[in-house]
Amino acid sequence: MGENGKIRVAAIGVGSLGRHHARNYAELAAEGRVDLIGVCDSRAETAAQIGSSHGCDQFTDWHDLLGKVDAVSIATPTETHCEIACAFLESGVNVLVEKPIALTLDEADKMIAAAERSGATLMVGQLERYNPAMVALRPHVTRPLYFEIHRVSPFPNRSLDVDVVLDVMIHDLDAIQWLVGDLKVSEIRAVGIPVISDKVDAANARIEFENGTVANITASRIGTEKIRKTRFYQTNSYVVLDYASKFASVTSLNPEAAHPLAGISINRLKINDIEPLRAEITAFLDCLQNKTPPPISGEDGRRALSLAVGVLEKIEAHRLRLDV
Repeated sequence: MGENGKIRVAAIGVGSLGRHHARNYAELAAEGRVDLIGVCDSRAETAAQIGSSHGCDQFTDWHDLLGKVDAVSIATPTETHCEIACAFLESGVNVLVEKPIALTLDEADKMIAAAERSGATLMVGQLERYNPAMVALRPHVTRPLYFEIHRVSPFPNRSLDVDVVLDVMIHDLDAIQWLVGDLKVSEIRAVGIPVISDKVDAANARIEFENGTVANITASRIGTEKIRKTRFYQTNSYVVLDYASKFASVTSLNPEAAHPLAGISINRLKINDIEPLRAEITAFLDCLQNKTPPPISGEDGRRALSLAVGVLEKIEAHRLRLDV
């Protein structure tokens, strides 16, 4: 930490998402919790714009931050995560890296190993875990049996370095595994096609776990509207989760009712509307200050990536059949 006892932080990659990391760090610095040392982006104009707006130093080469910070957020293109994260982790700097943790499982393993060697913290930014609707819902989850999930967006002008599975479906792959616990995946079926880009833009995956739980996920970045809905059934209840509108409800039967239809109750959960990224960054800082394990570890990030890789392998096999 710095001489004043505050965690010295920086945001690396301050594009569409990273600029919000910088904003949150600036707000936390104004509250006296951290020192925002600077922001870094390979585009000098972007670094200058974000840095000047928060009154901190600007960098275009992340190497220049080594030795000056205690923790960094990394929101650069996925293919750069491993190199940047490992350099900081090996120097004992704590890292919050945005999803997906890396481009390959080998890269994820290198990052996890670097953190283990130095003792630095590696946390993965799976933002939907901090969505207020998910936070409200999590205590009500018992034993999910069947998921139906839709995540659709208009075509973006960002994140085109990866396909739709690593770009957006990975949110739901992580959430599903988080909700079902330690269950192992027994079967994956998946289809996906490129439509506008040269990568998969729309995909559907059917994932079955060892106990028979099934998740059906549709992800698309070529839609005409924004949809972020998850529905799942568990013993004696039906759950609806809307990440976009921050809505969650649990519909269940009252076993004491005289007639089943008279015993249906819909519990619309109370939402504490906190910005998910603020909650994620705060959780990261909390684990550093309290010397506790990160709430979303490198292993968690690897697990989500592993499932995404499995989905992509099935998509590629199907694409060969389609010849697209």
